[in-house]
Amino acid sequence: MVPDLDPPVKRQHWHRTPGAAFGSEKCWHCICCLPLLSFQMGPLSLLVIGIVAVHCMGILVKCAHHFCRRMNKPFVDYGDTVMYGLESSPSSWLRNHAHWGRHVVDFFLIVTQLGFCCVYFVFLADNFKQVIEAANGTTNDCHNNETVVLTPTMDSRLYMLSFLPFLVLLVFIRNLRILSIFSLLANLSMLVSLIMIYQFIVQAIPNPSNLPLVAPWKTYPLFFGTAIFAFEGIGMVLPLENKMKDPRKFPVILYTGMAIVTTLYISLGCLGYLQFGAKIQGSITLNLPNCWLYQSVKLLYSIGIFFTYAIQFYVPAEIVIPFFVSQVPEHCELVVDLFVRTVMVCLTCVLAILIPRLDLVISLVGSVSSSALALIIPPLLEITTFYSEGLSPLTIAKDALISILGFMGFVVGTYEALYELIQPSNIPIIVNATSAFA
Repeated sequence: MVPDLDPPVKRQHWHRTPGAAFGSEKCWHCICCLPLLSFQMGPLSLLVIGIVAVHCMGILVKCAHHFCRRMNKPFVDYGDTVMYGLESSPSSWLRNHAHWGRHVVDFFLIVTQLGFCCVYFVFLADNFKQVIEAANGTTNDCHNNETVVLTPTMDSRLYMLSFLPFLVLLVFIRNLRILSIFSLLANLSMLVSLIMIYQFIVQAIPNPSNLPLVAPWKTYPLFFGTAIFAFEGIGMVLPLENKMKDPRKFPVILYTGMAIVTTLYISLGCLGYLQFGAKIQGSITLNLPNCWLYQSVKLLYSIGIFFTYAIQFYVPAEIVIPFFVSQVPEHCELVVDLFVRTVMVCLTCVLAILIPRLDLVISLVGSVSSSALALIIPPLLEITTFYSEGLSPLTIAKDALISILGFMGFVVGTYEALYELIQPSNIPIIVNATSAFA
């Protein structure tokens, strides 16, 4: 998993990216790309958002266990949990329209997870393009990070198309247990890369006195969308728990994992900004020296991101594909299954190619889908699920506050992202092949 923790790309703006939460390797990728509002507000905001996001994951797990016992089922997913929660509501209108709860959750899950997949295309293309273009100037000296003359290669969009057939073959693997092997390989490769990145950025940190402590408040909504996008892994929480041999250990694993992720988000973001300052690029890997050691780190990290794509793709595939498979005869099911998977991967590739400001789209997806899934729905679910059984006024007030704050982030973050997409500001923002991370 990787969080979005890189600081301002230009001194007035942050590096914006998605990130992930426990259970999705997304957080590994985001660690190399998370934005910071400032040395003061950035770490504090990330800490608060992380704590609230994990608390909402715990709420979802608690509600799911409640309905498993009530319905005598071994497992319920996010959509089922929301539907049963609405059926338990004291409002007759909500009970009569409970099935819409599942549809809403499914829609947000599809948008969010496929958004992650779009970003992975951009990340892979940008890192491979940089390594290949700098190959002629790559040396064994990792102490002098001199700018080399890049050898022009093909456009970044062609790199994305080059990865397309390999990712299509990867998502043909439909078994989550098999994918867990690739997930392990991805985590190992990214862990080694992360250790190498840390040991570089802690060396000879420049004097930070010239760096601004606070970014403009106008950009906070975009920061919020990106940060919640980084922490939103709630769609994978229940599937992962269901696949565990001993689900009772899941809460400990969840909270431990998220504590580690939050620490990595904050530490790498601060250290990366201190080391590279205003020259920071969309992903911290793009700032590493042009020597063979760190070029190999970029490739190793990219390999981890490549395998992570299938993990992010798993949730939307489980939602979309059964609908199409159910419409055809049994002997055509496999062909239809593979065809739909191919179309979905091609869709993420096309979106990554066509959207010129993927960084803002990430913030938009975070503000819309991730806010709804991670902050708005779980607290309301707890109220509808346990209201008839007696909830304390303090719990109701807490849940209402989280949902209201999530909704405010949803509205303001969506507005700011759409405004920047339609009418970009005059303040220069780095837009490169990985504008998703810039």
